[in-house]
Amino acid sequence: MINESAVFWSRVLMEVTLTFHIIYATIGVGIPLMIFIAQWVGYKKNDEHYILLARRWSRGFVITVAVGVVTGTALGLQMSLLWPNFMHLAGQVIALPLFMETFAFFFEAIFLGIYLYTWDRFDNQKKHMLLLIPVAIGGSMSAVFITTVNSFMNAPQGFDVVNGVLVNVQPLIAMFNPAMPTKVTHVVVSAYMTSAFVLASIAAFRLLKGSNHVYHKKALFLLMKLGIIFSFATALIGDYSGKYLAEYQPEKLAAAEWHFETSAGAPLVLFGILDDGEVKYEITIPYALSILAYSNPFAEVIGLEEFPQDEIPPLYIHYLFNAMVFIGMFLLFVALLYVIGKMRNWLFIHKKWFRWVMVIGGPLSIIAIETGWWLAEVGRQPWILRGLMRTEQGATTSDQVDLMFLLFCILYIVLGIGSVIVLSRMFRSNPIEMEIADREFEKR
Repeated sequence: MINESAVFWSRVLMEVTLTFHIIYATIGVGIPLMIFIAQWVGYKKNDEHYILLARRWSRGFVITVAVGVVTGTALGLQMSLLWPNFMHLAGQVIALPLFMETFAFFFEAIFLGIYLYTWDRFDNQKKHMLLLIPVAIGGSMSAVFITTVNSFMNAPQGFDVVNGVLVNVQPLIAMFNPAMPTKVTHVVVSAYMTSAFVLASIAAFRLLKGSNHVYHKKALFLLMKLGIIFSFATALIGDYSGKYLAEYQPEKLAAAEWHFETSAGAPLVLFGILDDGEVKYEITIPYALSILAYSNPFAEVIGLEEFPQDEIPPLYIHYLFNAMVFIGMFLLFVALLYVIGKMRNWLFIHKKWFRWVMVIGGPLSIIAIETGWWLAEVGRQPWILRGLMRTEQGATTSDQVDLMFLLFCILYIVLGIGSVIVLSRMFRSNPIEMEIADREFEKR
């Protein structure tokens, strides 16, 4: 029997948990690479400022890792408590990537601890820098393995179904499903992009607040260049994601693009509102949807009319798709303006208003990550395991989920406020000017 109240609160709690966790998970994937790049640049240029970038970022990174562990544990707990039927059906399939994700995290944590406690213990900075390689690999592989679970939910394979039970399970085939390549690469690369813009936002904020130290200027220039690289990569992978959806999840693509009728030379619909099933105030780009789906402006794209009404995802995912894409394009444009302006000595990039634009780039990149995940999860509805199990079939029937929701919300509020306070105090009490002065004193 399905308990509609339990299904509703289970979905809400899972959404809140994922929304909160994805912030720390994204930073956990991307920041180690930023630290490695900063330390590598410092080593190659023999520049102490970049070494300090790596050192200070790694201190803050530890706090985000700690919070990420708690929210990740909560996520694993909720998978079992809120979705027991799903775990009973698919648990033996996803057990391997879940185990590997845990292993990757411990691999990362062990080397992160060694890295943090061996500063100034190496005469050669290059040897110390090498400790970051397993940290970065572990962080990225955590994302790879956990995303394969999500990929499996979108494109289940590697098993037979006998009397409602998954048998003859082949975990590797299940992991390497059609959704895996685009989903994994998009998640990992977008995490790098987001981390670059979040750190750049902090550097721009410090410059706005009067700290005109060259340390922040070098950080901003480096991070904006990295933001350009990973923004381009994210956009390219996003194009491949569209082609995957056209072939394997056409209902999701049609819902995200408000493509109601099957047609050739399909246009791309941007913005707009729905009024009694009619799209109004939209911007239409001719042939663009056919190009996105099949790289052919005259290709036929399947419309929502081809699918049963109860298998069509919620149409508001159109706005999520628009938000994700346009934030990404905006951030790329801002980064290009700054980098080109820096090389050509354009004065406006040093203006207060432009620095504020770079500051809001950090929060905007987080919003893009959130809307991307909401699009991925809501766009799979009504399925928890596409084609095999509907969301309401996988949920618990307990009447206590609303209480769980309240308790976990309190936990997330405490963790969120606590991490912000700790991070702000950590760097406010030890600004870069003081740290550089202390290091110069130690060298004397």
